[in-house]
Amino acid sequence: MTLLASEIVERFYMFLWPMLRISALLVTAPLFSLDALTLPIRIMLAVVVTILIYPLVNWPVIDPVTANGVLQIVNQLFIGAMMGLMLQVATGALTVAGQTISSSMGLSMATLIDPNVGNVPVIAQFIVIASTLVFLGFGGHIIMISMVLDSFTAVPIGQSILGQVAFGKVVAWSTMIFLGGVLIALPVMVSLLFINIGMGVITRAAPSLNIFSVGLPASIIAGFFVLILAMDGIVGRIQWLWMQAFNHARDLVGLVS
Repeated sequence: MTLLASEIVERFYMFLWPMLRISALLVTAPLFSLDALTLPIRIMLAVVVTILIYPLVNWPVIDPVTANGVLQIVNQLFIGAMMGLMLQVATGALTVAGQTISSSMGLSMATLIDPNVGNVPVIAQFIVIASTLVFLGFGGHIIMISMVLDSFTAVPIGQSILGQVAFGKVVAWSTMIFLGGVLIALPVMVSLLFINIGMGVITRAAPSLNIFSVGLPASIIAGFFVLILAMDGIVGRIQWLWMQAFNHARDLVGLVS
């Protein structure tokens, strides 16, 4: 009976380490971090993914109540959370793109309450929903599970990536929040810029014309028209942004992109 109890404790110690990294990834990663996925669902997903990964790697036995065990707990949580945050940068870029487009169209006051990012314009919510469909369409959830499995080979349990290099990579990649947002919103922004220039010329030529009664509806109609025409390119940029996020997340843990 004592031998059986010791085997159970040993198996639990081995099961704990991948569970921590996977749980931290699911808490911070896009789609899986939505409030629609309640805590019991996230725990169940983490357990299922851990069970699937468990037979594929040789796990060390580390007592979690020792000093080394506490250090490894922090390390595994850090690795999983950083990989998830690298992917969240793409979501931030999409939100910035939607806010920029909404402001250009004059829809910045039309907002929806998103439990994940707060009050966001309707266009931003639309782009985030489209990006979720793109994420699922090219198998982003499968790529993410494959990435976390490969991370146990690149950064095995007991090895740490805490340091200036890892934080530098996260900070450098975070600039894509603004660059990616501009790249996605650029077609609509440029088109509306020329429309506003035209409205300015009209106002200069006919000062008595009430430009506010004409310019705002024209900007909204033209904005939606350009957005519809540019959706093909926007979807392509969204997929490129997701793939860049996965490449940088893999580079964070030393995987070859």
